[in-house]
Amino acid sequence: MAGAAALAVLATPAAAQERSRGHITPYIEAGQVVTADLGDGGDVLTYSTLALGVDASIHTRRVEVQLDYRYERRFDYQNHVDDGDIHAGLATVRARVTPGLTMEAGGIATRVRSDIRGAAGTGAGNVRNMSQVYSGYVGPNLSEHVGPIAVNAAYRFGYTRAENATGGTGLPAGTQPLNSYDDSKVHVATASIGTKSGTLLPVGVTVSGSYTREDAGQLDQRFEGKYGRGDLVLPIARGVAIEGGAGYESIRISARDPLLDGTGKPVVDSAGRQQVDPNSGRRLAYDFDGLFWDAGVVWRPSPRTFLEARVGKRYGSMSYTGSFSYKMGPESGIQIGVYDSVDSFGRQLGGTLASLPGGFVTGSGYDPFGSSYSGCVFGTSGGSAGTCMNNALASLTTDNYRARGVTAVLVMSRGPNHIGFGAGYARRNYLAPDVPGNTGLQLNGSSDELFYGQFFASHDFDRNASIGFDAYASYSKTTLAGTDPVFAWGGNSIFTRRFGHLSASAAVGIYGYNGQGDNSDTVAQGQVSLRYGF
Repeated sequence: MAGAAALAVLATPAAAQERSRGHITPYIEAGQVVTADLGDGGDVLTYSTLALGVDASIHTRRVEVQLDYRYERRFDYQNHVDDGDIHAGLATVRARVTPGLTMEAGGIATRVRSDIRGAAGTGAGNVRNMSQVYSGYVGPNLSEHVGPIAVNAAYRFGYTRAENATGGTGLPAGTQPLNSYDDSKVHVATASIGTKSGTLLPVGVTVSGSYTREDAGQLDQRFEGKYGRGDLVLPIARGVAIEGGAGYESIRISARDPLLDGTGKPVVDSAGRQQVDPNSGRRLAYDFDGLFWDAGVVWRPSPRTFLEARVGKRYGSMSYTGSFSYKMGPESGIQIGVYDSVDSFGRQLGGTLASLPGGFVTGSGYDPFGSSYSGCVFGTSGGSAGTCMNNALASLTTDNYRARGVTAVLVMSRGPNHIGFGAGYARRNYLAPDVPGNTGLQLNGSSDELFYGQFFASHDFDRNASIGFDAYASYSKTTLAGTDPVFAWGGNSIFTRRFGHLSASAAVGIYGYNGQGDNSDTVAQGQVSLRYGF
């Protein structure tokens, strides 16, 4: 978040002489929340909130900024609800330095499920199994033409950090704990040169390469991956082409061993993070060197429609990827992606941030209870419908994994009505070292799956009154022994009325989840608040 804000400040003077459209609105908000546990013997809790935030949207010929950030402090004078701080926000910045060079940045602050086996926490009341997460990236992007040859290069630095989980996991007593996430630093560099079909050759030719390095705080974990590949594209009909590519890839993932106690259990600190054995060397979790290939079809019948589908062999097995986008109107469109990669929590979150649309629906318009930006992000342009972050934010994990899945987002706007729908499937197959003598929980060879869906709708009665609605459902399961699937669901609605700089809101919501042990709950919530925008 800090990197995105800094870039926006630096970029603004360069565009000051251009006609801009947008706004920057800092605000202060006070609210009162009531939450009722609908389970047997559930409590009814009330507490107050005080929030500071900023909502900004700037669009000029050279700069695009979208920022929604909120800091909230909770106060319970009867000590039934834990006082705490909540940071929630999302930012994207794109600044054009020269016609071919842009600086890009983005950031997110949200709360993430700490253990995928445990409680699916909500945003209000005493929250369990949730960690505050911060992530951001910054870097240049170059796109130039040298005659008929296109030259592209990019660099991205990303950083991700997670705070300690709150309220326990909700799992039965004696369940083996997972290692706690710390932080990671990621460097990604890419470059490519290519020509379109019909320029120098009848086929389009592209040669590209990439290098990625991640250093994670947990057990001194390290990822290093690099590849080079060549691709050919051959048009076979109007708007249709076949394509194929091949390359060489090297991936190495390693970590140091955890320090074990006399029973073989990893020694952890007060935050639940496993401690490094000072006498251990680096142990490989994944080591791949080899060739890969893929082939597919591209269909582009019009500037509004694009389809690409590929099948090939990568990481030692079959791989399927693709994308589809259709712009139905200026603010209506659909976007679908199928992915397959070797990833980590930090790398996948950073990559998802980098793919966000330049304009998006802010979370305060549909989620008043502090769970913003942990699900789908709906775009405001038909050409960039958005994406879902559930695949990256399914839960914290300290190990690398092979990530496969599909994400789909639909947005539609007509007059005062706005609708968004997102859904997807995510699977993670874990790649972790096997440590001899470790009797704790080891993830190597295990996997988890997540199915999810989200629906958003809003209606503007006039310039000063609006209503928003949001609903979601998810189903997660893991192959770890002794765990059951968890089904989570919820919905809320918020009505807002503006009186100049002052606005008043009223919201209601209900959330629930079902799992093993005491890992089940249903909670109803209500909130009234007043906001003053400067």
